[in-house]
Amino acid sequence: MTIDDIRQKIDALDRQLLEMFNERANLALEIGKIKKTLDLPVYDPSRESRIFDAMKAANPGPLDDDAIVRLFERVIDESRSLERIRTKGL
Repeated sequence: MTIDDIRQKIDALDRQLLEMFNERANLALEIGKIKKTLDLPVYDPSRESRIFDAMKAANPGPLDDDAIVRLFERVIDESRSLERIRTKGL
């Protein structure tokens, strides 16, 4: 396999990640609407902890658990920001 072959596979994975990130964001927005109607806070530290624990438990590597947590912290932070912005006027 050549570098170009590998890069093509990475490009395809990047497109899949993009699709999944946006799908996850849409689901977070749905949760945000529900939280707004129930007057629940956007930030739920216990939920985030459970996500991090589950992802570390499922992590086969080669990324170490700290790297996985950092990645998911960023994804969750962006979802939370979007949730706050989009549910502000509801």
